[in-house]
Amino acid sequence: MLLGVHCSNLSWPGGAEALGPTLAGVARAADDGGFTTLTMMDHYFQMEALGGPPEPMLEGYTSLGFLAGQTSRLELGLLVTGVTYRHPGLLAKIVTTLDVLSGGRAMFGIGAAWYDREHLGLGVPFPSTRERFERLEETLRIVKQAWDGGGTFDGQHYRLDELTLVPQPIQPGGPRVLIGGSGERKTLRLVAEYADACNLFGATPEEIHHKLEVLRGHCDDVGRDYGEIAKTITASRTRPMDDVDAWLASMQAMADEGIEQVWVGPDPTDPVGWTERMAEQVVPRLSEIG
Repeated sequence: MLLGVHCSNLSWPGGAEALGPTLAGVARAADDGGFTTLTMMDHYFQMEALGGPPEPMLEGYTSLGFLAGQTSRLELGLLVTGVTYRHPGLLAKIVTTLDVLSGGRAMFGIGAAWYDREHLGLGVPFPSTRERFERLEETLRIVKQAWDGGGTFDGQHYRLDELTLVPQPIQPGGPRVLIGGSGERKTLRLVAEYADACNLFGATPEEIHHKLEVLRGHCDDVGRDYGEIAKTITASRTRPMDDVDAWLASMQAMADEGIEQVWVGPDPTDPVGWTERMAEQVVPRLSEIG
């Protein structure tokens, strides 16, 4: 099983002045220590479950551009960007730029967005759930088309007269596309149609098993090979270092259901040290699972 580090809780020691050096330290430790991917959240405000707007939150793609210069091996992406945050043409340009400047290490994570407070707070339109999913599908089509020669796009919500990206991504066909979310009717259907990977929410192997069976059904419906899609989970609020053996056993249970990659978040009291300890004590054993 592969391990990603997900930087969601940025309430780290030292305040704003230390965020850059600490984030760079986490990234370098992950890069050197066998982690495969580093992701940031993509929010305007910190989520309320982690303290809400009074707590720090960095803009996602600016952060990834900074980290591209601090690392040489890690895949870099957002887990995940909301479709409402950026116009899809601009989003395709941003992700492509990250891929080019990182030497082909970008990941494109996207979802339908959900945090209405941050949209209202900064004056960003927050359409209905139905419209956000319509925009998500159009955005997926636009980005795929941008990485396949461009042209024009005339959809229900977006019109692009000249979908041109120069340079194109370094990765052939563009960065891998990961869709975040576990919605059975819409989200997992979009995974089957457009994504290279899914990122699921589920506390138990039984829940994951059910979601993956739903995904398998959607793949059958659209004629997609279920095996082509990487299955991943986020466990960023678990604490592997509290009991490494127990945590690895829980990951074995997830791997038995088909999960191939897991994301966890650094201990906010010592993000760099936590990453170094995970690299030493967890990465080698986790790589033997699955």
